[in-house]
Amino acid sequence: MSKRVAILISGGGSNMVRLVESMVGDHPARPCLVLANDPGAGGLAKASALGVPTAVVDHRLFGPDRAGFEAELTRVLVAHGADILCLAGFMRVLTEGFVTRWQGRMLNIHPSLLPKYRGLHTHARAIAAGEAEAGCTVHEVTAELDGGPVLGQARVPVLPGDTPETLAARVLDQEYRLYPMILRRFAHGQRGRADL
Repeated sequence: MSKRVAILISGGGSNMVRLVESMVGDHPARPCLVLANDPGAGGLAKASALGVPTAVVDHRLFGPDRAGFEAELTRVLVAHGADILCLAGFMRVLTEGFVTRWQGRMLNIHPSLLPKYRGLHTHARAIAAGEAEAGCTVHEVTAELDGGPVLGQARVPVLPGDTPETLAARVLDQEYRLYPMILRRFAHGQRGRADL
């Protein structure tokens, strides 16, 4: 029986689209939900156009009550029968309680070669540090920010004259290849590392 995948987004959802498009044929998983924390997230319309159910849990309605926000996230995810969660540009830091609830079933993609450059502004930081290469990482989510086991990476060179924007565009092309590959392996129960 196919695993049911919920994809969490905050914005345009371009990685979400690649994940949804990959879950066809003999893929061991199927999308069951695209969930956004912002009702204005552009990815919601894209998900609907792809025939995937959508939901919104607006974090702003909960103010500082992170536990309340995450309880509602969990309620919606459970209601849709999610087996695996894929964070795809989901711009909320999740608490240990939420992460523990989904431990071993939650993936994230991060635009750096972890453990380097956790958090934000990864491309600018890589350029400023004089790195020869940058890239992206798919990892299991743990309570440590961007600190879970690495399941795969893809690398790109940092070119002379690169800006954070030009580097981000090249890394994003690799994200579109890496995340679907790792999700397929993960849904098959393969937890070993596989790099592009």
